[in-house]
Amino acid sequence: MKRSTFLILSIAGLYSAVLHTAAWSVNNFLMTGPKAYLTYSSSVAAGAHSGMEECKFQFGWERWNCPESALQLSTHNRLRSATRETSFVHAISSAGVMYTLTRNCSLGDFESCGCDDSRNGRVGGRGWVWGGCSDNVDFGERISKLFVDALETGHDTRALINLHNNEVGRLAVKATMKRACKCHGVSGSCSIQTCWLQLADFREIGNYLKIKYDQAHKLEMDKRRMRAGNSADSRGATAEAFHHVHATELVFLEESPDYCTRNASLGHHGTEGRECLQTGKNLSQWEKRSCRRLCTECGLRVEERRTEVVASCNCKFHWCCTVRCEQCRQLVAKHFCTRRDAAAAATPNHIRRRNKGHKR
Repeated sequence: MKRSTFLILSIAGLYSAVLHTAAWSVNNFLMTGPKAYLTYSSSVAAGAHSGMEECKFQFGWERWNCPESALQLSTHNRLRSATRETSFVHAISSAGVMYTLTRNCSLGDFESCGCDDSRNGRVGGRGWVWGGCSDNVDFGERISKLFVDALETGHDTRALINLHNNEVGRLAVKATMKRACKCHGVSGSCSIQTCWLQLADFREIGNYLKIKYDQAHKLEMDKRRMRAGNSADSRGATAEAFHHVHATELVFLEESPDYCTRNASLGHHGTEGRECLQTGKNLSQWEKRSCRRLCTECGLRVEERRTEVVASCNCKFHWCCTVRCEQCRQLVAKHFCTRRDAAAAATPNHIRRRNKGHKR
């Protein structure tokens, strides 16, 4: 079994007999019976995986780039941090599981689930009524909560933060749903429309939660009362902190560490060796500044490396019905973050003396 498969299953907390680090066993999870577990488990694992892939996309050019260490979702084991990044991991993973369960329901993969037709026949607005086959997000939300929230076995403030951020992810799926309509009328006049709700593209959910990440709210807690554990005083401090937090707002408890430098104990790889972008078509301003963010501001220099890339080119259509391409080789410039002292060591002494004091 591939390593990536093990990581996916560890997110969902599945097959703990194989993964000895799983937060809880299959037996104490199965509240709805083995049949339900087997029916939904593959969708849960696939959804968690899609969530983490989206996380890697959203943070691809940032110092923290959603490394494999981020896959440890439960506070039961090593991960006890409650940073801004942890909040996003919980939200996007929860959203991924709910999204996949909802989509598979609409595709008819589950016998116990079908379209959401609870509003069908009602007037939705001027010139349109509810109808058709709306995606059953209530089903996806219910099963997702059953699986994902069960990973959180703690009872302290960090556990409550994780559960809150799980819910933010599920609400994001609902908030980004789109209305689709079909026209009815004589000769296509569209005098009335039948409309239903459908899932947005998962990328839109990722973009939505990335904005929530940027706007995440830090909970200010009384550390003395927090150390009281599961006492009434500690619970009171937690309730006060959550009082002004909106249900759709990501929350975190502690500031993020320095992601520039490597920290093996926390699973942070640092930015040395990371690729960054300087040139290319259709780059956003955020991508164009990636070399400064990943390299320069982290005390590293930008090194350009020429890499040979083989790609299909000069493709031609031949009747009937094939496309034949040539294999073209070209040198592509890529940029990476490297240590400044390594560059200095590779430079002859007389060149270093000549360049001393010169700044670009």
